[in-house]
Amino acid sequence: ARLLGRSVARNGFHRGILKNIPSALYAKKFMKAFLAPQKISNSPRRSLIAALTSLLLILPFTLSQETALGANPPRKILSGWIPYYGMKTSLPAALNNSDLIKEVMPFWYTLKYNAKSKKPSITDLYSPANPSVPISKPLDAMRNAGYLVIPTITDGTDKLVLAGLLADPKTRTSIAVLISNFVNVNNYDGIDLDFEGFAFVDGNSTWAKTSPLWVSFVKELSLLLRADNKILSIATPYAFNPAEKQKGYTVYAWAKVAEYIDRLRIMTYDYSVARPGPIGPINWTEKTIQYAISIMPASKVYVGLPGYGRDWVTKVQGVCPVVFSKVIKAGAKAATFVMRDAASLAAGYGVIPQFDTTTAEVTFTYTKQYDGVTAAGESTICTATRTVWYQNAQSYALRTELVGKYKLGGVVAWTLGMEEPLAMESIRQVASSIAPATVLSVISSELLEVNYGKPVSINGAFSLEDKTPIAGIPIQVQAKSLGESDWRTLAPLTTAADGSVTLPILFAKPTTLRFSSDGTWERAGSTSNELLITVNRTLSLEAPVSVLHGQEFTISGVIRPRTAGISVSLLRLAAGQWKKVGTSALTDEQGGFAFTMPKEARGIVRYNLIVDGDGTWAPLTSPSISIIIR
Repeated sequence: ARLLGRSVARNGFHRGILKNIPSALYAKKFMKAFLAPQKISNSPRRSLIAALTSLLLILPFTLSQETALGANPPRKILSGWIPYYGMKTSLPAALNNSDLIKEVMPFWYTLKYNAKSKKPSITDLYSPANPSVPISKPLDAMRNAGYLVIPTITDGTDKLVLAGLLADPKTRTSIAVLISNFVNVNNYDGIDLDFEGFAFVDGNSTWAKTSPLWVSFVKELSLLLRADNKILSIATPYAFNPAEKQKGYTVYAWAKVAEYIDRLRIMTYDYSVARPGPIGPINWTEKTIQYAISIMPASKVYVGLPGYGRDWVTKVQGVCPVVFSKVIKAGAKAATFVMRDAASLAAGYGVIPQFDTTTAEVTFTYTKQYDGVTAAGESTICTATRTVWYQNAQSYALRTELVGKYKLGGVVAWTLGMEEPLAMESIRQVASSIAPATVLSVISSELLEVNYGKPVSINGAFSLEDKTPIAGIPIQVQAKSLGESDWRTLAPLTTAADGSVTLPILFAKPTTLRFSSDGTWERAGSTSNELLITVNRTLSLEAPVSVLHGQEFTISGVIRPRTAGISVSLLRLAAGQWKKVGTSALTDEQGGFAFTMPKEARGIVRYNLIVDGDGTWAPLTSPSISIIIR
């Protein structure tokens, strides 16, 4: 317990769970949980093995990771699915790791086809499963966390139906339009296609025919989504270089859809299904990554992380009870469990899992007895030997390191919330070690208030945290006028050798400005402070210097920017006070106005004008005008 306490103290452990809990206290609770009498079945040996199992699973990771979570925040490399049936665990896992996550995929929708109406539709799976929590609630939580929300649509049609729909250009287009409209109506940031029926239902004899139809569909949908700046993501099983013997799931034609997609989320799991073996061995995982990045930018590629394990029956001794006879037999379908329960499963049977360095996964074998009655009603008992494989925190760390090795887009979890706490911490530590350098940017101007039509020099500076200037990086000048909610790009620029930029701008109205730079693998994106430039209307006046008494005269002018319908008032100084003369004038389409003045007695008269303000412009008062009446 003391050893674990020191390890926890040194490594911080999982912030979202252990924040503000002293490490020694956690260690005490940790050991207490594994030594609890109700869990050990009166077996001191089992309780000791349980505690040692958990320690052995944790210590190789925690004691070897001495890197402090660094000055730079971790690179946001984690994404993951949030299934409609697991909201209580998946959504909190997503929200508690916002320092790692920039986008999530709600696994909430499926594509259906009505044969009678001959219309495709998108079915909401979330609402029936979560009737007491409106769909707006989790969406608001994800958006408030700053995440891109890219929901997944699965293939909910029967065998070969979707392939048949894509074969007809009209229905193919209708499905693309349906999905594009769905994204826009719901204000999603894109869509994630998980059409696994091609691979696992239709049969590989159909792939040669289906593949070009899939490519045409992806291309058509991509054009619609990109027109609205939306993201197209696809989730598929693995593939390999077609020139090699093992080709993988070629139906998804990675090379041909590469230019049309923005994300490729590879399901680097389910390597072993029918027989005991690893969920997704690391060499196999790396091989499919290498093929993917050979045909598309590495930044599009995401590596799958399975949050589950499998438990196979490998041997049975004796006659099993009738209720177990179909499932407890060698070769039967494996049971599935979530990663966070793996240590408890091993501890419950008094075994210590072993980390397999070749596959970078964990495995253990145990025996379990099943008692009951036979079909004839006789008492019986059988003993099954079972073998387990799964990935743990160390497995996650090694796969996450592939992101840094190949500069990938990131890792993707199936599903968020299945993992043990240390698994998230393992991702965090790797993400911190490959964190992009922080970029500091500022925007300034010597003048913050100018008259309409006068150019202003806007200055900027980009540097690293140690004040090293960043030369030659592309930046954008972005502007937002009063009343506007969206930023617009004015001009692209490139920083000088000293990291500076200068841009003269002629302002037409009050405007807020900022500089921004896109992130690269080496550097984080940056957005400067905001700078408000106040712009005042200008007023040009024409009036006589002197007028013969008894004659009428005119005072006229033009406001800029030229605007029609603006009220202008004329004031005359009398007895030390400014008093309005007659009625106000309205500007014409050229911004012009005029006042015809009545006869004045001899002397000097003084006038000024006031231009009304509005939501954009402040009121404007002219300098006083002196006219000699001779």
